[in-house]
Amino acid sequence: MKRTTISLMALLLGFANVSIAQDTNSGTNDFSKWQFRLRGIVVAPDESASIEAIGGDVSISTAFVPEFDITYFFTENWSAELILGTAKHDVEAIETTAGNIDLGHVWLLPPTLTAQYHFTGGDFVPYLGAGPNLTLFYGVDEGPAADDVDYDTAIGFALQGGFDFMLNDKWFLNLDVKKLFLGTDATVNATTALGATVVADVDINPWIIGFGVGLKL
Repeated sequence: MKRTTISLMALLLGFANVSIAQDTNSGTNDFSKWQFRLRGIVVAPDESASIEAIGGDVSISTAFVPEFDITYFFTENWSAELILGTAKHDVEAIETTAGNIDLGHVWLLPPTLTAQYHFTGGDFVPYLGAGPNLTLFYGVDEGPAADDVDYDTAIGFALQGGFDFMLNDKWFLNLDVKKLFLGTDATVNATTALGATVVADVDINPWIIGFGVGLKL
């Protein structure tokens, strides 16, 4: 995964450098360099897990939260977008030898940076993007069965597609879809209930679907 991430980012940055060079040579700089969006998003995990000792799988709830992003345009077509948001998810170990186990909830803070290509030429502006993600886990509530639950900080990768629909020169509507490839190692201290500490390799891999408004400056 790391090699794939590095290769894709190198390819995107290479294309961006070519576009920047072409734009500089042509002397065309008549475009908005900054863009801001506010979206309402659905974060729907496509989860699975490998749980030691007790087996089973994991269930992670869908979240509905706001998302804010900042985009800087190097050329009219190429940009970098910083995506900011946080979401709370309920977690449950299911179909284990001890039955279903409520593991409380956890907050995810997954800042993501994508390189984007925008297909310009009208009011309808589709775009594609890809880039790295760093996910921090905080605000853990371990639930009634576990004494403690710990989630490792994770590095992931995002693919993105969407479009902006211009309402005028500055304001626009946005539809955005991202697939985040994200996994973490979770350690569940369940000594009181199960007499053991259980380690799980958890793939979260959420789909993130958002709709919102944006402003060009």
